[in-house]
Amino acid sequence: MSEHPVPAALRAVAVTYSPGEALEGFVESLGRATTGPVEVVLADNGSTDGVPEDVAARYGHVRLLRTGGNIGYGAAVNAGLAGAGGRYALVANPDVRFEDGAVDELLAVAARWPRAATVGPAIRTPEGELYPSARDLPRLSTGAGHALLGWAWPANPWTARYRREREAPRERTAGWLSGSCFLVDLEAFWSVGGFDPGYFMYFEDVDLADRLGRAGYLHVYAPSAVVVHEGGHATRREPHRMQRVHHTSALRYLSGQHPGVRNAPLRAGLRAGLGARLLLSYVSGRVAAGARFQRRADDVGRSARLRGSRRAGA
Repeated sequence: MSEHPVPAALRAVAVTYSPGEALEGFVESLGRATTGPVEVVLADNGSTDGVPEDVAARYGHVRLLRTGGNIGYGAAVNAGLAGAGGRYALVANPDVRFEDGAVDELLAVAARWPRAATVGPAIRTPEGELYPSARDLPRLSTGAGHALLGWAWPANPWTARYRREREAPRERTAGWLSGSCFLVDLEAFWSVGGFDPGYFMYFEDVDLADRLGRAGYLHVYAPSAVVVHEGGHATRREPHRMQRVHHTSALRYLSGQHPGVRNAPLRAGLRAGLGARLLLSYVSGRVAAGARFQRRADDVGRSARLRGSRRAGA
């Protein structure tokens, strides 16, 4: 018997719904993102393109898990993470590409932040913009300003404050991290019941972060790790439905922050405001997220690691 037991493979869960050719790039790049063993679980919500089956057949470390239908993002992640061993797991969209060593860097950052429930990388768009993936939790003041002005005035102070766009990328805590890619502490995740399956899509990551924060955990942004996310697949396929789901999820989350009879007028106001914003999105043809990105992604990855090294050696 070996004196040094083989460590459990890091489980990476991707929710698939006819992901197309992006999925193979996800699997290939993940193999270069860590030096440790990886087990990939494709939590499939009813793909019809045959790609998840093909990828699972061609890669020995990839397993297909059929969820039984399109049960939503959070519920599928919960199913994919069930029974995972080890301390951490990776949750990522199937159209993410990992830069070399990105997952190992996330694990290194997690080791520096023992109270971190989630650790998220810098997320680039294919055009080289930096997606604001480490934001404050939405509050009435910043949330209302962002929702009302984000489209027409992208540089407005409420959007900038909520998305923290005017800060240089650095390792720091955040209110929430984008669910499109993060490392998660499994004990913390299950201690709050995982993702709330009541969110079909959108805001499940905000809600999870809120509950974990209330339980005393942290969320850490790690721009020394970089991924590229194409994004927008579901929105392009069903734009009106996805806009409706986005606004419904926003209403569910914000209403939950203001329960009780005395807050009924506030919840009615939120419903009316989000309904008007949804109508505007239909008329304008713009996606729900609205505001353009404000920063290029030139100062993440290697430059962030160098800044961290200089601080450590100071």
